[in-house]
Amino acid sequence: MECAREEVGRVYRRRRPHTSPFYQLVERFYGQFEAVHQERYQARYGFWPPAMAVAVEKFLECGDLQQGFARVRCPDCAEELLVAFSCRGRCFCPSCHQKRALQTAQWVSQEVCAPVAHRQFVFTLPKRLRIYFRFDRRLLGQLCRAAWEVMWTVFQAVSGRPDAVPGMIGAIQTFGDLIHWHPHISRARDEGVFLPDGSFMALPKLATEPFL
Repeated sequence: MECAREEVGRVYRRRRPHTSPFYQLVERFYGQFEAVHQERYQARYGFWPPAMAVAVEKFLECGDLQQGFARVRCPDCAEELLVAFSCRGRCFCPSCHQKRALQTAQWVSQEVCAPVAHRQFVFTLPKRLRIYFRFDRRLLGQLCRAAWEVMWTVFQAVSGRPDAVPGMIGAIQTFGDLIHWHPHISRARDEGVFLPDGSFMALPKLATEPFL
């Protein structure tokens, strides 16, 4: 019997994270950055979250055979491989975050979203208010709830149905294209509302032009 790996035409290639420029940068300078953060950066960029140290430590161990591995054996050809454990972290580790992002996107599209039209919206803040979210991160959760309440109120008014419920998936983001502090909510929402009987009512396209 031919090896199943040859049938699908794929060959496992182990990651070598130590060769990544990002890995080398973090390994070399993270300790120095953490040591001077409070003195040089905290007044401008906010406190140092304890979760950061945990994320960095796991990232530096991700994909390293010395930190643990699984031994995989092909039942057909008896070839064996060593697969290094991953950190399974979010955001900081590019490899693990990409996998989680793809899995989450697939789950949302197949299991969460109804088969109706959707549109992406972004809720942002005036620059003069962003400073408060930098030093009190709990406000980010309230920002997400505020975005939901705004959408719910508007869609009920447009539909004329106080019992209508829109669908929304919101993601909190704290940076912009220039990697600067920019708290905002990116969300995907249905192009309509759901009624108590489970039916979907499509709504006309909302005006997005700025007004004075």
